[in-house]
Amino acid sequence: SSIAVEIACDKEDTKTLLSQFGIPVPKGEMIRTEMDLSQVIDNIKYPCVIKPVDGNHGKGITTNIKNMNEALKALDDAKKYSERIIVEKFITGHDYRLLLVDYKLIAAAKRTPAAVVGNGNSTIAELIQEVNRDPRRGFGHENVLTQIKVDTFTENILRDHDLTLQSILPEGKELFLKPTANISTGGTAQDVTDIVHPYNIFMAERIARIVGLDICGIDLMTSDISMPTTQTGGAVLEVNAAPGFRMHIAPTSGLPRNVAGPVVDMLFPVGSKCRIPIIAITGTNGKTTTTRLTAHIFKNVGKKVGFTTTDGVYIQNRMLAQGDCTGPVSTQFVLCDPTVDVAVLECARGGLLRAGLGFDRCDVSVVTNVAADHLGLRGINTLEELAELKAVVPETTLPNGYAILNAEDDLVYKMKRNLKCKIALFSIDEHNPRIVQNCKNGGLSAVYENGYITICKGTWKIRIDKVINVPITFGGKAEFMISNCLAAVLAAYVQGVSADDIQQALRTFVPSPTLTPGRMNIFKFKEFNVMIDYAHNPAGFRAIWKFLQNIKASKKVGLIAGVGDRRDEDLVELGELSAQMFDEIIIRQDKNMRGRTDTEIIEFLMQGIRKINPNHHVTVIKNEIEAIKYAIKNAQKDSFITICSDVVPDALELISKMKEDEDSLNI
Repeated sequence: SSIAVEIACDKEDTKTLLSQFGIPVPKGEMIRTEMDLSQVIDNIKYPCVIKPVDGNHGKGITTNIKNMNEALKALDDAKKYSERIIVEKFITGHDYRLLLVDYKLIAAAKRTPAAVVGNGNSTIAELIQEVNRDPRRGFGHENVLTQIKVDTFTENILRDHDLTLQSILPEGKELFLKPTANISTGGTAQDVTDIVHPYNIFMAERIARIVGLDICGIDLMTSDISMPTTQTGGAVLEVNAAPGFRMHIAPTSGLPRNVAGPVVDMLFPVGSKCRIPIIAITGTNGKTTTTRLTAHIFKNVGKKVGFTTTDGVYIQNRMLAQGDCTGPVSTQFVLCDPTVDVAVLECARGGLLRAGLGFDRCDVSVVTNVAADHLGLRGINTLEELAELKAVVPETTLPNGYAILNAEDDLVYKMKRNLKCKIALFSIDEHNPRIVQNCKNGGLSAVYENGYITICKGTWKIRIDKVINVPITFGGKAEFMISNCLAAVLAAYVQGVSADDIQQALRTFVPSPTLTPGRMNIFKFKEFNVMIDYAHNPAGFRAIWKFLQNIKASKKVGLIAGVGDRRDEDLVELGELSAQMFDEIIIRQDKNMRGRTDTEIIEFLMQGIRKINPNHHVTVIKNEIEAIKYAIKNAQKDSFITICSDVVPDALELISKMKEDEDSLNI
């Protein structure tokens, strides 16, 4: 588009845009005057690069500037091409050009500036003449290489090295004659397409989509293209809307690439849809795990998935934003990313109340359950009101799409009354009357039957896999995880994913701090086990309790906290459940008290604990990190410690470190 070309031609706009999307670019600013120049250099320090905002083909660019005199001269050179000038940090490394067609990497070349190599006899002028005798070199773009001209840039380089055109270079001494590696100024190119690291390919294809260029040349400075730029400290220097093809069609060395063929293929594409599938997931508990599992299934069949969770925003399994990202801003982050072809979006009550959904219609909606949580906040005081709010998600489902509802939850099941889309149900009880009736009507369901995760339609069944083969269910002990699997399986199935592919994805979705951070992450120490989970409301505690009933342990220890923005009765109930779940309780406090004092919260928890057992073993350690350390260092042999965490990343890091240092800490 013309807008994409305008963005690419404005180097400052390009840098700003790429930076917003997490692409590494050189530190720098745009200037107009000498006073601005001095201020920017004081900030970024030498060496630096000065170039015109509207330049191309290396015109007006001066690199590796090391003092103010050089900077002032470079400023004058750049102003010949643009009033606006960019001053940025000089990035060391090799100059690479990545060519993308139809948003896919087609070729990559390592570019070297025009240069001569001394023989101990010839002058620099004679060496240039010798290089220019190469039959591949011509004038302008008439041949695969361009003749080297002695210009102001060449003269400056010679002067900086105390040389002239009549100087004789020692044998084997290489001298670069231009500050940039452009083929149009006499540079050479080596094909490196086959060694580009997958991360750099991922980054380049994102850049092409972000700017909007279906034919795109990316100038990347890095020490090694075969390593990710995150490790080399490389940076994107420019994005070109009209990249030259000749360095790829006829490189100076390496394999020639047919980069014209993909252009023709792009111009005559097979028809494609104008929307990507959107799977929207809501509910009280299980949203994040269901979202992650659904995304994993689609990734397993080759889709490029963007998904949002309470942990962050992920594009193709790479976290690009951290924190609670379940609102419309995070949704738009995913939907605006041009590399994504399936969106799986966790939709929480907070975002819905503040700003809505962030999309108009979805292809599949999932409602896991509705339970007491956040009641009494922002006008939501009852479970019925909470259900009405969450029903907004399935109500946006397209008419030919599916709303996937929990048949065991009365409030969720009632949502079907106002829906104008297809409906699928799930239940861990295959004899659930609602499931039975749905099957009689020829409807689609997912159930847990005879140890299998099974899809039912009418009178026939498709058994996906045995639950004991699905790691996230912990051999069937975690019943609520089976329920999450049923919902995710249906979401994938109605979008055309085969039963075999779903089975493979279920078997490879292993609960871990990486795939499911804070969701039943179990660390096996030598003499005891530690589990960390995000459970923070009564329904979540009951699910954990049901799991713990299947766990054999000499002692079950619970590290719990109350949440300040919950009702008094909710805090008391957490205390009651804790007293029934655990032999020993450690009370800690969240970092964010959310409107209450720690004394208030602890007292309500203690009320619930005393109701069950006035003499229950309770320890109060308000700092979460210190509470975790205490629990682990004082763990009894064969005990099972459950940590209900507030700041999951910090807790996971601490437990992982203590597990690594188990011997030295004498745990």
